[in-house]
Amino acid sequence: MPASALLTLMTTAARKAGRSLARDFGAVENLQVSVKGPGDFVSTADHKAEDIIFTELSKARPDYCFQMEERGVIEGADKSHRWIVDPLDGTTNFLHGIPLFCISIGLERDGEMVAGVIYNPIMDELFSAEKGRGAYLNDQRRLQVAARKDLSNAVITTGIPHRGRSGHERFLRETAAVMKQCSGIRRTGSAALDMAWLAAGRFDGYWKHGLSPWDLAAGLVLIREASGCVSDMDGGMNIIQSGSIIAGNPHVHNMLAGTLKSIET
Repeated sequence: MPASALLTLMTTAARKAGRSLARDFGAVENLQVSVKGPGDFVSTADHKAEDIIFTELSKARPDYCFQMEERGVIEGADKSHRWIVDPLDGTTNFLHGIPLFCISIGLERDGEMVAGVIYNPIMDELFSAEKGRGAYLNDQRRLQVAARKDLSNAVITTGIPHRGRSGHERFLRETAAVMKQCSGIRRTGSAALDMAWLAAGRFDGYWKHGLSPWDLAAGLVLIREASGCVSDMDGGMNIIQSGSIIAGNPHVHNMLAGTLKSIET
């Protein structure tokens, strides 16, 4: 199915920003890096990629609103549309020479996520999805979540709260419960890639607390369009507002949610 003009725009912006990140990744020792908080960094690469994305998207849709990790909220005349952008998800990986990072661009329409693009420029993998039109890898392979129906055969991904973040004890309780039931737990260091890889069937399930809208926006569309199931930790749909997520195919999602709900908080 041909991509819409909006998805083509998102893809073009992501690939253009990706070329900038790939160049900076090859010379990461020369980048200027600032500390936003404990274990939380921003580099000139983040800002350059975000500038490229903002320029590309605003040139084509000048009235749309933005929510961007570095620039923050930018109001537009069209209040029904909002771009939600993370120019570099996985900054710590990037700065350590680990090629697991990506650009994430989501489009929200009237409060609902309707399109998403996640691009890893080093692996040249572009994951894209539109509501009702399916999810794809590099515009060629249709994505489908994995079909495993039991946690005992499942590989689950999550994120580990680092220094300066809350929830360390909760994470240890949750991980202890999940690891007893699944065949493996992984941590990539990029929430957006976790969601893209779940949509591609590489991971079977995902859970995480403390995420920002730009971490979640594009991935939600990808997982849903790949026939996955997503909820917040309470089983509701306030995922972006709550910053929490449980995801997988319907079987894994329900079993993972049951396991996590059984833990005392």
